[in-house]
Amino acid sequence: MMSPLLPPGLLPKLERLSVNSNRRVRGTVQGKRRSGQFGASLEFADYREYTPGDDIRRFDWSVYRRTGRPFVRQYWDEQEMYVSLYLDISASMDFGGQSTSDQGGITGPENKLQYAKMLAAAIGYMALASEDRVQAALFSAGIEDRLPGIRGKASASRLFSFLQEAAVSGTGDMSRALHTPSSLPVRPGMTWIFSDLWFEGGTEEIKATLSYFLAAGQEIVLVHIVSQDELQPEVSGDLRLVDSELGTGKEVAITGKVLDAYRNELLKYTGEISGYCSERGIRYVQTPTFWPLEKGIFEALRGAGAIVF
Repeated sequence: MMSPLLPPGLLPKLERLSVNSNRRVRGTVQGKRRSGQFGASLEFADYREYTPGDDIRRFDWSVYRRTGRPFVRQYWDEQEMYVSLYLDISASMDFGGQSTSDQGGITGPENKLQYAKMLAAAIGYMALASEDRVQAALFSAGIEDRLPGIRGKASASRLFSFLQEAAVSGTGDMSRALHTPSSLPVRPGMTWIFSDLWFEGGTEEIKATLSYFLAAGQEIVLVHIVSQDELQPEVSGDLRLVDSELGTGKEVAITGKVLDAYRNELLKYTGEISGYCSERGIRYVQTPTFWPLEKGIFEALRGAGAIVF
């Protein structure tokens, strides 16, 4: 299967991985994830005494011969998990590399939106290869577009096309976009949010939205997309800094002292977000766009325990 977002050689590697959920999975469709209920998988769970009406194929004759008591074997019920992907397409994501507004679209992974698309495609493909159900949404100041739930590797092309065609859309407002009943996944599961986390409401807006998803029974992975210029800006002199979403600007004399103050504020900002996530069992993963894609997947995401072999 070809993807405009992922190198062909990466797909077989992704099929050996899966998103890592810490919860028992309940569902109505047979899948590959163990739920908290007994069912019809091939993985043995326990014995219980036979009662009339039980499937005789599960009767354990060896136990009966040893003990004289009738027992049946029980197996773990394996169900699908619902994986929801939320991609921030606000204007601040269109930073680095070639702009999405330029002729020909994004050309390099150093663009935050492109890098986020690639990571979302990789996670979605892992889930589809594991027979999980995947749905996706694009957001800025609201939910701009949705991909309804899909299942199986054969559906991956629909996910890839949906993500590839996503274009930037104005001002980001995480609370307005995601803090509504209509934005929530249809049932409890695992939610992945890909964003640069630059919002007017700051950390309070982010915390409120994450709490809302937790209350809806979501296990959350927050993937923070950052560029080299945001982490280590190399600018100096008298500059006019322009907000890419609001269009407002400010004259600033960039000195070493100003850059040090910026870095301290950035550390404080990301530290507050990661600390909040840690306290509430949310996986927070910072992924620099200058990292090769495979490093972002196998070191950042796997290192945070968000994916496993």
